[in-house]
Amino acid sequence: MIDFIRSKTFPVHLAAALLTVALLLFVTYRWLNSYTNHGEMMEVPNLKGVKFVQVEKHIAGRDVRVMVNDSTVFMLDKAPGVIVEQDPAPGSKVKKGRMIYLTITRTVPPQVKMPNLVDVSKRQAEAILASFGLKTGSITYKPDLAKDAVLAVTYKGRELKPGDELAKGEVVDLVLGDGFGNTTVDVPLLMGLTLDEALFVLQGSSIQAGALLFDETVRDSSMARVYRQSPLAGDSVTIKQGEAIDLYFTQSPLKLN
Repeated sequence: MIDFIRSKTFPVHLAAALLTVALLLFVTYRWLNSYTNHGEMMEVPNLKGVKFVQVEKHIAGRDVRVMVNDSTVFMLDKAPGVIVEQDPAPGSKVKKGRMIYLTITRTVPPQVKMPNLVDVSKRQAEAILASFGLKTGSITYKPDLAKDAVLAVTYKGRELKPGDELAKGEVVDLVLGDGFGNTTVDVPLLMGLTLDEALFVLQGSSIQAGALLFDETVRDSSMARVYRQSPLAGDSVTIKQGEAIDLYFTQSPLKLN
């Protein structure tokens, strides 16, 4: 072996071997570049907010693939089947042909059981509904001494009971107490009073001021006086507490006589 190393042909064989190794490395490197698309990078499109059924339109002409990674997410403010997350993130630089993994919202919302909201305050009821993934719709009032307390919860005109199942995201309506019940009071006589005086009398009777209408003679609303009211005052004329009386004002002495 030593004699071979010392021979004149050894350098030739060594150079040939090194050249062969270098050539193999070069060919392998070029093949790997071609196989892995080295240097062929592209920007990941932003698919967030896109409906999954329309995703093909958004990746048309782009050398990427998509796969749903999670479809169990439910969001009240998102429509069903909408992409909410993606990996890699939008704007990332990736090799062509890269798979993009998507998270989409559920197409069928989960069911929740209706909580017991009777006698709960309006603010508490809204907070509880939100925690259950339900939305508060219209609010109506019925005579009851418990002001703003929940008397009933309805869904599409049907009264709900605790334990009834609804899909998350549904809208329910609240029926609240008006704080007055069925108490009635005599309609006060407000003719000739100023606005402040009339409001003071109404407040003392737990009656609301309805429409406040001023005729063409009014130049200063603080100086105007009531010349008409609806409903009118009179013997045995009553109104429920919490209801309203419309007031008409003027500064014309003729209308006030």
